[in-house]
Amino acid sequence: MDSKPLLCPSSQCEEGAILLGIVLQNGTVAFAAERIEVDGEFVKSAQEGRSPEKRFRFSSPCVKCGCKQWTGDHCSVIDKVLKSVPPEAAGSDLPQCSIREQCRWFHQTGAAACEICPLVITDLMEESEQGRRDERPFAASFA
Repeated sequence: MDSKPLLCPSSQCEEGAILLGIVLQNGTVAFAAERIEVDGEFVKSAQEGRSPEKRFRFSSPCVKCGCKQWTGDHCSVIDKVLKSVPPEAAGSDLPQCSIREQCRWFHQTGAAACEICPLVITDLMEESEQGRRDERPFAASFA
């Protein structure tokens, strides 16, 4: 059996994380073909301006009980996404992905997770004029 840890496909911008992809203007994620490990210089640069999690998707080891999205036996994020995204919005082809073999969501729900994964943006919080971060009324931040 493979001993590599399962990876969260919607984690934070931090040194050692994997850069999964870039959020495009249309709100979908364009995945990187190769694994790109984030270094300190990238983190510093990405934290200038808008939240890095609004502009990129990152992956890091799944922390299970250390995450508020953990239910005790699985990640609730992909369940919420699968329930909230209409089937016609999902892609029919699996996107190119550098972590699929280790992806928590893929291991949990199979290809269905991959088909909607390009629609997931980690940070859906909006910054108000006062600098506070307010959740959008319709969307929810999943990670």
